Amino acid sequence: MKRKSWALLAFLAVGAIALYTLAPDPQQNSHSNNASRPEAASTTEPKKLGNHQEHKLKQMMKQRDMTATERLARLDAKRHVRQLAEQYAAIRKSGESPSYAQELQKDHGQFLSIIWVKEGGQERETKAASYKLDQKEQKQLRGYLQYARKALQRKQSYESPSFPQDQPKCYVVAEPSGQGQSGMIAVMDMGILKRVEEHQDKNLRLIPYPKEGKYKVESIHADTLKDMTVKTGHDNEKASHYYENEIVVTFAEPPSTEELKRMTQELQSGQPKRIANTYIFRSETMDMKQLKHYFQTKWKPNYVEPHYLYMTNDNLSMNLTDDSPVIPNDLLFSEYQWNLPVIETNRAWKLSKGSDDVIVAVVDTGVDLRHPDLNGRLLEGYNAIEPDEKPYDDVGHGTHVAGIIAANVNNNEGIAGMMWGGKILPVKALDNSGAGTSYSVAEGIIWATDRGAKVINLSLGNYADAQFLHEAVKYAYDRDVVLIAATGNDNTERPGYPAAYPEVLAVSATDYQLQRASFSNYGDYVDVMAPGESIASTYPDNQYAALSGTSMACPHVTALAALIRSVNPDLRNTEVMDLIRSNVIDLGPTGRDKDYGYGQIDVYSALSAAGAGDSALQLWPQAVQRKIDRILDKHK
Repeated sequence: MKRKSWALLAFLAVGAIALYTLAPDPQQNSHSNNASRPEAASTTEPKKLGNHQEHKLKQMMKQRDMTATERLARLDAKRHVRQLAEQYAAIRKSGESPSYAQELQKDHGQFLSIIWVKEGGQERETKAASYKLDQKEQKQLRGYLQYARKALQRKQSYESPSFPQDQPKCYVVAEPSGQGQSGMIAVMDMGILKRVEEHQDKNLRLIPYPKEGKYKVESIHADTLKDMTVKTGHDNEKASHYYENEIVVTFAEPPSTEELKRMTQELQSGQPKRIANTYIFRSETMDMKQLKHYFQTKWKPNYVEPHYLYMTNDNLSMNLTDDSPVIPNDLLFSEYQWNLPVIETNRAWKLSKGSDDVIVAVVDTGVDLRHPDLNGRLLEGYNAIEPDEKPYDDVGHGTHVAGIIAANVNNNEGIAGMMWGGKILPVKALDNSGAGTSYSVAEGIIWATDRGAKVINLSLGNYADAQFLHEAVKYAYDRDVVLIAATGNDNTERPGYPAAYPEVLAVSATDYQLQRASFSNYGDYVDVMAPGESIASTYPDNQYAALSGTSMACPHVTALAALIRSVNPDLRNTEVMDLIRSNVIDLGPTGRDKDYGYGQIDVYSALSAAGAGDSALQLWPQAVQRKIDRILDKHK
């Protein structure tokens, strides 16, 4: 089966409260295999937009995401400041500032200043080193601080607007302690909005990305492989990118030491990178075409191809009894996580919350290893960009993806992940620009497979079919790994990779109305859909952001695959993929179609079909045969 995928994820934002309110009630329909599709999605075909319309809509989505992210940040900050105020009320007689304030600033860089307002108007302030404002901003701040102090005198909470208005930099929040006219005031950094804006520009391909020349990157037409220049964001859907002075070469047998020495001397290159019989050569004197001619004429390798770039598309003890809550107490769940009820996740938690035996690899930009909502969920990962460094996330994309899958649940913190149990294996294969090469992505896939990953999330892609990457995908697939990839955000039918490989489950995005998201790619290769609009999740520096894109849809399906493997560890990867495809909410025309694939995932139906504890009925013959085979193997 042919598939497709591009890559990076985009952020969106629709007032999250509105999203949650307008989302269809999951309890209204009891879904079995191929459940009836909602009326809203069955009567209207998604429109194919023109370039101008598409660009305008993506700009609106970016603004929505920034708005939703600001609301998430304010809600999270308000909670922390309230905790500070409550702590102050408990120790106010000691004369010491709450220790929580200093600890909070260590791991939460967004707290620029924390001011303890004592009774009688006395104040104590702790400032972050990065706290710098110009004169105009300082004047605005002084005004808002005065409003905050007056609110505390009235024993009221206070939040200022973000300022400066044209480029929001910070805002003020205050909470009373409940003791006299005392309380806490915090000056909050809003730099996350600029990060989301820049990230969204790349994710939604609103700008040419990556820039040619910055990393010696060359752009080619994905069909003809002829040189092209990417001038607008829309050009991205036709382009693939590669390093102009590098080449990927696979030999039938590894070259000898002398042969490699000759190659490096003639190419004026350093020691090549290597995985098995495949090598990455970087030349100081030749471009990609010259390198290709050199190897094809002198060494007769199995294949030679450009070194393509791929880009982003964003110990827990378990109690799995039915007494476990299905409406978690996570701060942002009820108001912002519309995406989980709409795919029947809450009902599915009655069947399984996941298992720590299931390892999920996130091959991406890395993960924030210190995020409190991922505490205890992360294994020691790998950095394919800088092997001697830990896989820290310097972009935000991988952290957001990991949170959707496995943020801690029922901890009164942030969001709820889809899995209460299970481990995330962070693999950094994309650099601080949000891009990585076929080599780094392939290396990440192989590394994760060799370390026991049962499911691999690939919210990344390129429109070029790289044989080297495909070999890595097949390596994982042949070892029973379930691979899930995002299709991309170019609103195009063009197949992308790795999602288009037959060994990969390709995921596109829906909005809160169960329609194909306007940015989402589509086509014959699409397997299933998942929510991808304004998805709230974890973000670096102990923050949260609302992002949109197929990169956000992809981890929903990854989490479902991990839950299925938790319910029934005997299932093969092909059976897990078949269960996901066959237990869906059918959208669009009846049956499989280009816009929706088989339909939107239904977590409850899929876990029911997988069999909570016993082999799934529809897979019973295969399961019994495997058990018989294992018994026979023991007696050989």
